[in-house]
Amino acid sequence: MKFNPMAFIDNLYYMLVGMAGILIVIGVIILITMFLNKATTPKNNS
Repeated sequence: MKFNPMAFIDNLYYMLVGMAGILIVIGVIILITMFLNKATTPKNNS
């Protein structure tokens, strides 16, 4: 097994894309949850 530090540098792009994808998915889940919470809360008619 060889130690190749440039392999880590080369893979930083793919790690960044993966992290961005996770962040986007979590953001979409949070937005859907907030929308459903506002859409389903009972309205006070007082």
